[in-house]
Amino acid sequence: MANNGTQTMTYEFLKLSSPIGDLHLIANQTHLISVIFETNPSQLKKYEAIESKKNPILLKASKQLNEYFQGKRKTFDLPIELKGTDFQKSVWTSLANIPYGKTNTYQEQSIRIKRPLAVRAVGRTNGFNPLPIILPCHRVIGKSGQLTGYAGGLEIKKQLLALEQKNLPLLRVRKRAC
Repeated sequence: MANNGTQTMTYEFLKLSSPIGDLHLIANQTHLISVIFETNPSQLKKYEAIESKKNPILLKASKQLNEYFQGKRKTFDLPIELKGTDFQKSVWTSLANIPYGKTNTYQEQSIRIKRPLAVRAVGRTNGFNPLPIILPCHRVIGKSGQLTGYAGGLEIKKQLLALEQKNLPLLRVRKRAC
């Protein structure tokens, strides 16, 4: 439970085994709040969440993430709640516009949110993305094309990008008969 000033908020979590390690999904009764990598267990403590295998939001998120890892889902359709400044929310929501299997640079992302000089702030904000994978910050790379920081670690970022590349539809080129 968390106290947000006037009311106490109850959070629930569901542990999901995935190809990139265990993920802890955090939700209240109406929205998905966070996806936490097993590499960041301290993040789970800030929610004081209780385990639930019945929360409909957690079950829907779990199903969609499993479909993503199986290559059957390219986008997510989940009720999410983002807590942060207007700038942070604009950065995080812009991540959903990066197509599956594609990458953008931090500079491209800063231009998309109409803050072209905020490249470093965009990068830092992506590092605090509460819903990785759902809001795909793993698709953001450095200007040089190099993979840069990721809250789950660079190895997980590589795995997610490789998964998406593997699951992109193959382009079929038909040869014409001469």
